[in-house]
Amino acid sequence: MTPADLENNPKGIRVDLQLIADMIEPGTRVLDAGCGNGMLLDYLWRFKQVDARGIEISTQGVQACVSSGLSVVQGDVETDLKDYPDGAFDYVILSQTLQAMHEPREVLEQMMRIGKRAIVSLPNFGYWRLRLYMMFKGRMPVSENLPYEWYNTPNIHFCTIRDFVALTQEMNLTIERSLFLDEEGSSKTIGNSVAVANWFGEQGVFLLRK
Repeated sequence: MTPADLENNPKGIRVDLQLIADMIEPGTRVLDAGCGNGMLLDYLWRFKQVDARGIEISTQGVQACVSSGLSVVQGDVETDLKDYPDGAFDYVILSQTLQAMHEPREVLEQMMRIGKRAIVSLPNFGYWRLRLYMMFKGRMPVSENLPYEWYNTPNIHFCTIRDFVALTQEMNLTIERSLFLDEEGSSKTIGNSVAVANWFGEQGVFLLRK
């Protein structure tokens, strides 16, 4: 689906992107780091009237964003976030990308520096089906949400929901809101139920502040 499709089908946005959008206040300044084809930015611009900016490393993604009228620059999230001033945005978003960063903690620190809040979504490698896949097949899991083989996956830091919560504690970050998506695509609050979310959640979505 492209931003152009969204105009005729506003409810067609991906579930995890909808959860992120629901965490953002209208009329705010937002940076989507690794924005892909701009689907989330387009939604936020159309329906929440945000000042939406993006960074995307792929030429194809940038072209898709620019052709949709979105304000996106080509760049590498891992190296280019340091060029933004402190507190430049109300929200900085990193969707399904943290596990592909070489220095995920450094990226998260930069997000918290340039944004008043950060929103991170990530696949949960502690999900029970992935654990059983490893146990019974003895191979790296391949699923609808993790469609890559071990030799071509962009995911280099395999992280569970429990791992991510531990990292936020080490960094003294406050989790304002946290949700997990189960295999049916239903969202549930994580709160203090990290163990449950770590077992049953395919994805986690976190709203963070310092």
